[in-house]
Amino acid sequence: MLFLIWLVLCLVGVALILLPTALWVREIYGRYSGGRLVECPENQHAAVVGIDTRHAAATGVHGRPDLRLCDCTRWPDRATCGQLCLSQAVQIQPYTPVQGRTKRIYHLPILLAAFTAWCVGAIWHAQYLFRTQWTDAVGLTGVQVKQIVWWNSPHLLTLGVCVLFAYGVAWLLAAFHRKGVLSGVMAAVLLCGTLVATNWSGIVRLPHDLFAIETGYAVLATLIVGAIVGGLYDKLMLPSQ
Repeated sequence: MLFLIWLVLCLVGVALILLPTALWVREIYGRYSGGRLVECPENQHAAVVGIDTRHAAATGVHGRPDLRLCDCTRWPDRATCGQLCLSQAVQIQPYTPVQGRTKRIYHLPILLAAFTAWCVGAIWHAQYLFRTQWTDAVGLTGVQVKQIVWWNSPHLLTLGVCVLFAYGVAWLLAAFHRKGVLSGVMAAVLLCGTLVATNWSGIVRLPHDLFAIETGYAVLATLIVGAIVGGLYDKLMLPSQ
């Protein structure tokens, strides 16, 4: 019970720590996304260019973003140009969003991933698998465990952790415009690694058996959430009306 409360507080704390960086990355995407109509310095004809927002966000996390073009209507024939029109592109307002649409998070796949991870956790901690070892590691009696099983608060806490984690993975995919099972798993591993790194001093103090059991479940849940959220990206991200 206390472990679950601690995990929820850790998730909230990490979210607050990452919030300024997330807002800055969103500002970079909003500022430099979209196609821009410029006058090509080579032939003085109109061309549509796009700024590499992913590179700008990656390099601008800790300072000023490094800007470069990622697309042009004169490419690939003139892909080796000096990108002298970049200064124009930065000053001109985009006339169309990237990929012609804005995107929002669709909640159903996130809830599906969270519920699946929660169900796997229930099975993982069931009496047929690791409940006995978990009980011994925590120091609870069989009667206390049966009482906890019938309480609603532990189940709601674990489900809340799964939902928060799934939304974190979805946000990472949306922020970096990624999709697919592999990208989802990588985003989930990145988020899980961040949580572990920021709370490592407390995690290593857990009893060895408890640490092993929860580590195994955390790895399995991370892969499940990442695969479902990333695999359903095309349904997760819908065009805004």
